[in-house]
Amino acid sequence: MHRHFMIYKPYGFLSQFVYEQKRKKKLLGVLHDFPDGTMAIGRLDEDSEGLLLLTTDGKVSQAVRSKKVLKEYYVQVDGIITDEAIDLLKKGVEIGFDGEKYTTLPCEAKKIENPNFEIRSKKVRDDRHGPTSWASITVSEGKFRQVRKMTAAVGFPTLRLVRVRVGNVHLNQMKSGEVVEITDLLEKVLS
Repeated sequence: MHRHFMIYKPYGFLSQFVYEQKRKKKLLGVLHDFPDGTMAIGRLDEDSEGLLLLTTDGKVSQAVRSKKVLKEYYVQVDGIITDEAIDLLKKGVEIGFDGEKYTTLPCEAKKIENPNFEIRSKKVRDDRHGPTSWASITVSEGKFRQVRKMTAAVGFPTLRLVRVRVGNVHLNQMKSGEVVEITDLLEKVLS
């Protein structure tokens, strides 16, 4: 019987259970007693936080990672993001990927009010460095550090990135580090 989980991956954690390098890293296994064979569905890099789905079922993992499943991120950027930058994001922007130039697929993007997430373990930055603003970016693909590269490409580097939705599964009011076991993951994502 396969098991599925949703977690609020904290800032500073790797989206994995094993890390072979010498440097000490925070891994998902310290958040909960997950069953053997549990894998992250996709990844959030160490500096990103938010909704991460886990499963023991490789077929479910593959289906959730497909381009049919939208992933929404709330992004705090350096400066007050402009309508022009939002329009560029919606159309697709050129980023670097695997040493090549890559144009992202069109996506949903909009300005949002500060979502008032709990303060993360490492402060984003000091307010003396100028204003920041928030945007929602919803993508169907998931290239390495894609959303960060997209905001930088339009002149607004990402300061904080929180994934809030995968398909129809939402972060809602989860707290950083919280783990919830869920049934029928694929059905919930696709419903």
